[in-house]
Amino acid sequence: MENAHSVKPIRVLVVDDSAFMRKILTDLLQTDPAITVIGTARDGLDGVQKFTALQPDVITLDIEMPNLDGYGTLREIMARRPTPVVMVSSLTREGAEATVRALALGAVDFVAKPSGSISLNMHVTRDELVAKVKAAAGATPRYRRVLGELPPLRRETKVERPPLHDLAVLPRRLVVIGCSTGGPGALHQIIPKLPADLAAGVLVVQHMPPGFTKSLAGRLDEISAIPVREAQEGDRVVSGRVLVAPGGYHMSISPDGTVRLNQDPPMHGVRPAVDKTLESVIPIWNQHVVGVILTGMGYDGAKGMVGVKKHGGRTIAEDASTCVVYGMPKVVAEMGAADQVLPVHDIADAIVRLVREG
Repeated sequence: MENAHSVKPIRVLVVDDSAFMRKILTDLLQTDPAITVIGTARDGLDGVQKFTALQPDVITLDIEMPNLDGYGTLREIMARRPTPVVMVSSLTREGAEATVRALALGAVDFVAKPSGSISLNMHVTRDELVAKVKAAAGATPRYRRVLGELPPLRRETKVERPPLHDLAVLPRRLVVIGCSTGGPGALHQIIPKLPADLAAGVLVVQHMPPGFTKSLAGRLDEISAIPVREAQEGDRVVSGRVLVAPGGYHMSISPDGTVRLNQDPPMHGVRPAVDKTLESVIPIWNQHVVGVILTGMGYDGAKGMVGVKKHGGRTIAEDASTCVVYGMPKVVAEMGAADQVLPVHDIADAIVRLVREG
């Protein structure tokens, strides 16, 4: 058996403009013997130089920094040598929007920046940071030259539709997309390619905390022809509209197509959970459900995809070649619940084709 001491530690570079935060993050990471911080950088320019010199396994990256911000730093890193990056984000609207942009570009994950009361939640911050850095070390970073890098579509290209509550017609078909780690980047490859007149409702369940899903939905809406919004209690599922489950809430659909949100205990350790949404929609749409599971850790969505297939619906799992983490779709494929296993850039076309075929 391999000696535990022979396993190479995960080499981390910490990039943050705050000396205090650099020390905090370094101390938290090095409480785990499997991680060693090989260097710190005071801003983005310093970070790019040290990244080039030190060749770390994982980088933790602040967003708001002088000289070169986290977003610009990430682009430099991913263009030079794609490396797993965990963003360290402030819990503000601006911080959430910047984080979503970074995740779309190729950052593996993010953690909330510890607040002034860090002593009160030190163990929570430490556990999340260590877990995500370890997960990132095993991820496959992918520099995504996403549609989100292009200028937003002009709002005039949007199809004008009545408000959700005015639409009482249940769509004949439903698409449910589930994802976790690496999901924002994958969604940026799929949602903007869906036509505004898609003859199906679309539900997205992305594992994310509160606040960030609103920014994700807003960003996708800016660059997509099909309208995208964060779901609210009482919204209705309608054709040609994407609803994103809000962070911290399970999203179920009632028989009349109304969105129901709740804070029941997490399922598979997550909330929202894809399985919660799938189990609610299968009895309503039956064979007219298209289930899609994208990159992510764990096995959320696998049970639901088995149910979709059993009831005659169609299922798609993302191929390992484009996954940041080949976890959730791998389980779906291994359970025989995937009709198609496709790279992310082929999934939007497949969704449109399945919806048109009925």
